[in-house]
Amino acid sequence: MEKLVAAQARRLAEQERALTVLSRPDLGQLSGAGVGATSPQEKALVQVEPASPGAQRNEPARVGQAPPEREAVEVAALPERQGVLTPRGQFVLEPSVDYTHASTNRLVFRGVEIVTGVQIGVIEASDADRNGVGASLTGRYGLSDRLEVQLTVPYVRRADRLTTLAQRDETISRTLSLKGSGLGDVELGARYQINRARPGRPVFIGALRVKGDTGTSPFEIDRDEFGVARRLATGSGFWAVEPGLTFLYPTDPIVIFGGVSYLYHVPEDIDRTIGEVLVGKVDPGDAIGVNAGFGFAINPKFSFSLGYRHNYILPTKSQINGTGQKSESLQVGVFTFGWSLRLSDKMTISNGYEFGATSDAPDVRVVLRAPYRF
Repeated sequence: MEKLVAAQARRLAEQERALTVLSRPDLGQLSGAGVGATSPQEKALVQVEPASPGAQRNEPARVGQAPPEREAVEVAALPERQGVLTPRGQFVLEPSVDYTHASTNRLVFRGVEIVTGVQIGVIEASDADRNGVGASLTGRYGLSDRLEVQLTVPYVRRADRLTTLAQRDETISRTLSLKGSGLGDVELGARYQINRARPGRPVFIGALRVKGDTGTSPFEIDRDEFGVARRLATGSGFWAVEPGLTFLYPTDPIVIFGGVSYLYHVPEDIDRTIGEVLVGKVDPGDAIGVNAGFGFAINPKFSFSLGYRHNYILPTKSQINGTGQKSESLQVGVFTFGWSLRLSDKMTISNGYEFGATSDAPDVRVVLRAPYRF
């Protein structure tokens, strides 16, 4: 009898251990290496627990029954530089096309208003429509499971139409159309995953981006005798360095993201006469950026994201004819939306949108990307 009781006790202990293993929570974890990209359609891998027939009927798991297999779902519609890293030894080639439209309408009165509607002075109005189409080729390579490098080579094509109206003794209207195309500013970047993915904890990723001055500078384009540009620049004309920190917090089937960054422009001595103006040292305004949002996986192939990004651009300081000048600061805020469709294990099509939320932001930006993994 004692042997029979001992055998039953051992069987009960084994059943309890099996039930403990089956009931362990294991949802919403990031993959250790991740599958990501530094683009508006970067990827975060989360684990989704599919419903089993027994779970739908609220039936308890049977002792000894294997846990159901989990299907990996990619939240691939995250904004630029927000995804986890490219796995070690893997190369991603990403062609992309983007379109940007911005418009401004300004009315300036220089003079004195005697009473409402009776003005003595000059009225100037301007209307500007700016359109830009860009194509870029980006390559990313995973040096390790926690470090990736990236190179982006852009091509820029711009077209602006500006109309000015000045009222003095007579009304003078002038319309100017400008175009410009060519190589943009090449970028080199690196991203490092600071901590390992653990259930219930965010993943932090540090980034460093360096932008060159390979595009045509605004100070290098052709101008007439009055200093008016004949065509548009394709680059900023300055080197820039941008460190940043982002985080990903998976909570199945959503990935919450956010980040901060600081863009530093390297000042330069232009020392060039444009029209009748001598341009000396120019220090472009740096930019402080923040962003936040979430990505949602509808199914294993389709996902979307919603977010907001804001940049505070500090004033630009410049020397004009030996006198220091300082511009106004800018507030550039945009709402972001993106979706992504996985066509195969190697190829994904992604579409991102940005809508201006402040007066200094472009009206709209549309980006189409097609990353391919080797």
